[in-house]
Amino acid sequence: MNSGGRTVGRTNIQNATLAVGVVFLLVGILGFIPGITTNYESLGFAGHGSGAMLLGLFQVSILHNIVHLLFGVAGIAMARTAAASRNYLVVGGAVYLVLWLYGLLIGQDSAANFVPVNTPDNWLHFILGVAMIGLGVALSRGRAGRTTTAMR
Repeated sequence: MNSGGRTVGRTNIQNATLAVGVVFLLVGILGFIPGITTNYESLGFAGHGSGAMLLGLFQVSILHNIVHLLFGVAGIAMARTAAASRNYLVVGGAVYLVLWLYGLLIGQDSAANFVPVNTPDNWLHFILGVAMIGLGVALSRGRAGRTTTAMR
């Protein structure tokens, strides 16, 4: 622990980014675990034909799980600095909002549904997008993005 009024540890935005990254990493791993992912035997590489459902609700594929794993690793790596953390949350949130819109516009049985996504996925993507952007903006403003300081 440092003293003399210097910053100690990670900023709040770095902690939030690390937490989001860890959650995505765990979701990616859980997508490969039979039982947690129902209909695991029908897990396809990509496309709407994958019948596997994470927690029995969210349609997943090998590609979908890999995207979660990579997004999680990116979050953990970008949590090293406050600026990278903000970018991860705001840009990542924007990507999730685009994915939400994409999911609403495509036919779930069409070839365009290559990730794949279903209605619960779409609304989770919306919530994630709004929450990530909100965290990125709120935690990078003023004192909310700073850690506590140690005083002698």
